[in-house]
Amino acid sequence: MNKPTNLSDSESYLWQYINNHLNDIPKLSIVTLSELANVSTATVVRTMKKMGFEGYTAFKHTLKFANRDEVISMDIADSEIKKAINKNKIEVLNTIANLNSDVIEDTIQTIQSAERILIFARGFSVWIAKEMSIKFQLLDKYSELHDDPNIIKIRSESIKKEDIVIFISLGGETEELVVAAKNCQKNGVHTITLTTNEHSRLAQLSDTLFIGHKSSQTYIPEYEVHSRLPLSIISRIIIDAYVIRMSSSK
Repeated sequence: MNKPTNLSDSESYLWQYINNHLNDIPKLSIVTLSELANVSTATVVRTMKKMGFEGYTAFKHTLKFANRDEVISMDIADSEIKKAINKNKIEVLNTIANLNSDVIEDTIQTIQSAERILIFARGFSVWIAKEMSIKFQLLDKYSELHDDPNIIKIRSESIKKEDIVIFISLGGETEELVVAAKNCQKNGVHTITLTTNEHSRLAQLSDTLFIGHKSSQTYIPEYEVHSRLPLSIISRIIIDAYVIRMSSSK
């Protein structure tokens, strides 16, 4: 590596450190390098750009030609990261492709005419439900969220026909949600379900159904923590569409 002439003291020190540890660089993240060299990540980025590289990752890639065998593990990691990005991209695109503008329009009108919105969710789906409920409240629409299994079952028995219920469930088989949906159906309460399983019991009991695309791949397979990204996309589109219709009606 050539000796730099346009670097600050800290950048020059970093460049010297890199030269002294070239064999290790392909294995180091930008954060790890900054910690080992006792400089900031911003210094790493500035140094790379002054030395003619797009960034630290681009610099590491140039080292492949000098010592290709030692960066094989990095190539594999890059490939896996690209797979993770593509997994989320597919979930988003396929979920959006599943949406029907007419169904969204009917849903917005149903929400507008409802006296109250009750949202039932369990597990990680509660995070999406909380965001949805808060946004309805900020838009001056009455909304309440329940995630306790006993309260969900009891509350669903006394909901009025003038209200609507939104279920958010990845698999659509959570028992208390199914019980609540049956109660709503018995009492003539309109139900809207966001799920990724169109064949689930909850889906079959719902009046309006939004289906998201769920990837079969999960990076924490020992736990049921599949991505709720499809449900989040649907909920945000519903909220955005509701805001648009509310604005146009003023």
